Amino acid sequence: MKTEQLDLEIDLPDKLFFRIGEVSELVGVEPHVLRYWESEFKMRPQRSESGQRMYQRRDIAKFLRIRHLVHQEGFTIAGARKALSGATEATPSMDTEQIQEVAQHLGALRDRIRQARDRFAHALAAPHPAED
Repeated sequence: MKTEQLDLEIDLPDKLFFRIGEVSELVGVEPHVLRYWESEFKMRPQRSESGQRMYQRRDIAKFLRIRHLVHQEGFTIAGARKALSGATEATPSMDTEQIQEVAQHLGALRDRIRQARDRFAHALAAPHPAED
């Protein structure tokens, strides 16, 4: 059976249409996620005579790009939509600079808590003057 290599490193069987269960396995998400992405990204897969969704290779490629943007790059659905539409240069929901700033802030808070804890421990351990 001949396979085709997509840009996101997945082998596809040599066929024209794929059912939602097959696409779910290929993309690595549950079928309900594919249906949600369809609505969010305005996708309209063809339907079989029995009403089942029938996806083409381009649909699978789009799902793979969406999964990469959302799961690996940290994009929100809205950010992924912008990135795929090419309207603007979308950025991940949190960039490295923001993460570093938050980490520094947390480190400073941790130091302040440690200092306060040491002061209270020292105050409690100090002998109290006897009352006459």
